[in-house]
Amino acid sequence: MVSEKNIVWHEGKVTKLHRQNMNRHKSAILWFTGLSGSGKSTLSVELEKSLYEMGIKTFRLDGDNIRHGLNSDLGFAEKDRNENIRRIGEVSKLMVEAGLMTLTAFISPYKKDREFVRSLMEGGEFIEIYVHASVEECENRDPKGLYKKARAGKINGFTGIDSPYEMPVEPELIINTEVMTINESVLKIISYLKEHHYM
Repeated sequence: MVSEKNIVWHEGKVTKLHRQNMNRHKSAILWFTGLSGSGKSTLSVELEKSLYEMGIKTFRLDGDNIRHGLNSDLGFAEKDRNENIRRIGEVSKLMVEAGLMTLTAFISPYKKDREFVRSLMEGGEFIEIYVHASVEECENRDPKGLYKKARAGKINGFTGIDSPYEMPVEPELIINTEVMTINESVLKIISYLKEHHYM
């Protein structure tokens, strides 16, 4: 293993600000958090499409997709969930440095993990979006059949059933998918981005 004292940060001549100026918009993480089935992935997909059509440079990171590659070695124990979010936080930071509006859809059940990612970023670069839907509603939707498996004891440590979800205390946005349509939700997020001069 290489000693940390032998690792030196190498600065480039093209900065995040240069990239943002070229793109004509700021870069930030739009961090979608909520229970499985709350609508995080669906919302992030539709928002990215709308932003793309507006000329905003984006990249989307989705929980299931990431576990097919970068995090394929991780399970769902608490320490694995912590490492999952740590890696995503570091990747997201690189995306923001690249000048991209980065959309991440992860249950990310632990407040400390979300706060860790926030701590990596400069002020205003972490936009926490709590995608709210009750356990009952998510279980009723159950798009992947995971709640049914959890209730049958085929999945252990399932968030909302036998593993906790710590709701955000002061998220930048709350999207209640039990009462808001996808289109209304997308427009609310875009309004936030415009009002706070991200675009």
